[in-house]
Amino acid sequence: MTDAAVSAPSELPVDGQELASLIAAKLCHDFISPSGAIISGLDLLNDPTAQDMRDDAMSLIADSAKKMVALVQFCRVAFGAATTAERFTGAELTELVDNVVAGGRATLGWKLDAGDFGKPQARALVNLAYLIVGALPMGGAATVAVRHEGAQIVIDGIAEGARARLKAEAATGLSGRRLSEGLAGQWIQPYWLWLTADQHGGSLAVEAVEGRVSMTVRMPS
Repeated sequence: MTDAAVSAPSELPVDGQELASLIAAKLCHDFISPSGAIISGLDLLNDPTAQDMRDDAMSLIADSAKKMVALVQFCRVAFGAATTAERFTGAELTELVDNVVAGGRATLGWKLDAGDFGKPQARALVNLAYLIVGALPMGGAATVAVRHEGAQIVIDGIAEGARARLKAEAATGLSGRRLSEGLAGQWIQPYWLWLTADQHGGSLAVEAVEGRVSMTVRMPS
């Protein structure tokens, strides 16, 4: 499957209220796993018949709490504006993504120009990086590179691996189209990346072929 540079529809296919509800649903879905694991660890600590598993319970709680904090910090930049920072360094943004994707099967490498990022550019960068790693469910190598071309910032993401792929819902979202069938949770973040680029005077190009997925965002810097 190959997609050329995506052009914006004349009207957005999803209104603000629906968009907010879909993002809220995704956040709840993402947070439920680590929060549930914390509760499971606390239940073990409170179980008098499971005191031999106390160390395991404490480890589960600690690891899950770190995962929850990493998700919250990532989502504040990826989906919202609830942060006092107006600009972000490359180191801050790469750490946000690295903390969220840590422990997965794919590796993630970074090639960033020096400089900092405004909120829209930061939002595009972290979402693209997360999605490009997600295109490697069976492992592989992902790379995210950022460069400046005149007044534009160019964010390139490449995923290479034996099973590199885009789910149908993700391809629909990345093209800026409304989901007609499939899982909304797999669609909303790709659509949000497209929307971020589109609403800030940029564009998103996507290509998916056997063993390789690439995404490129161009937007004013």
